[in-house]
Amino acid sequence: MAGLAEHENLFKRRCKWVNGPLIVGAGPSGLAVAACLKEHGVPFVILERSSCIASLWQNRTYDRLKLHLPKQFCQLPKLPFPDDFPEYPSKNQFIDYLESYARHFQLNPQFDETVLSAKYDSTCGMWRVRTAMGRLQAVGRKAEAEYICQWLVVATGENADCVIPEMEGLEKFAGRVIHSSDYRSGEAYRGKQVLVVGCGNSGMEVAFDLCHHNAFPTMVVRDSVHVLPRETLGRSTFELAVSLMKWLPLKMVDRVLLALSWMTLGNIEKLGIKRPSQGPLELKNTQGKTPVLDIGALSKIKSGEIKVVPGVKRFLHGKAELVDHTIIDVDSVILATGYRSNVHSWLQGTDFFNKDGFPRHPFPNGWKGSSGLYAVGFTRRGLSGASLDAVKIAEDIGRVWKEETRQAKHIIACHRRCTSQN
Repeated sequence: MAGLAEHENLFKRRCKWVNGPLIVGAGPSGLAVAACLKEHGVPFVILERSSCIASLWQNRTYDRLKLHLPKQFCQLPKLPFPDDFPEYPSKNQFIDYLESYARHFQLNPQFDETVLSAKYDSTCGMWRVRTAMGRLQAVGRKAEAEYICQWLVVATGENADCVIPEMEGLEKFAGRVIHSSDYRSGEAYRGKQVLVVGCGNSGMEVAFDLCHHNAFPTMVVRDSVHVLPRETLGRSTFELAVSLMKWLPLKMVDRVLLALSWMTLGNIEKLGIKRPSQGPLELKNTQGKTPVLDIGALSKIKSGEIKVVPGVKRFLHGKAELVDHTIIDVDSVILATGYRSNVHSWLQGTDFFNKDGFPRHPFPNGWKGSSGLYAVGFTRRGLSGASLDAVKIAEDIGRVWKEETRQAKHIIACHRRCTSQN
């Protein structure tokens, strides 16, 4: 019976040949690769599991969000931001930019199509990518398809799925619990005691936004974290770091950044926030941990509007017990616990990615695997890193495409000459 069912599924699954690379993901990384391929004259297909481009930005970000870095470090290849955009574009402005980018290059992803599996078939030298069409949340059986392609570009990125930690007693907690991806603004939390679990950029900004809506946020700081001012000496801190790295070694730049941060923000360890032993840039390069760029949360911590507490030991009914055995009242919990790669849930038969779903070879060598496999958006260097890899991928595929196209035209021309002589 199982064999019969599989035989039946084989006939129900539509098989599609891709003339060019198959790109999985229509976020900024996938769009960047597609635009660069377009410039090389290479056709492609983009698959996207959601109903829009850049679904993380459109569906899983809070209203107050702005780009953390100046726009020149966040633009995609071949098309800069409009001149009238501010230095730090808002969420909606960035979405507008991405939509205009897709229109400009005539990129048309196939939406609501989720990749179930992808595996290289050594017999035919092609990738077989199985998909389900329609939203995964929808009730009923999904139509399936199988794509056959020479090149597979993994553009699902570092933030494909939410990380939901296991926390003792959370099922007994009577209040509202959400991941920060479902948070839009603090309006619904006005007058509430809100526990924000996580102290990265999302945790800090959610807590800051809650203050502006007269909520009472408490932020859980479990690990050490670097907090830097978004701007230093009238310039973007990131821009300053990039400039310094042209002349100084990385560790020296870290020392300069920490000294300037101390002068601007003061000793943040007095606020209950411990700094890591490694410098911010070194930590970003080696472990992918992004420093927090402060936009005002620290001033709220200093004023007491945002409370800082150590880790949570367990949740109780309407309360939380901390690791220091203090018990606090909590109305709602927001888990600012980040995201992770989901590559291992669908990509099969390759060791190109490590156990965390990142290329085994770090930047700048993690964009190309074997057998026509590529990865973009896994550099841990934001949009600028994704753009660099997108350009390399398109150039590499474009070179092979042009050579194969030239050979194909030559064979056709020879065939025509032979035919005309007979």
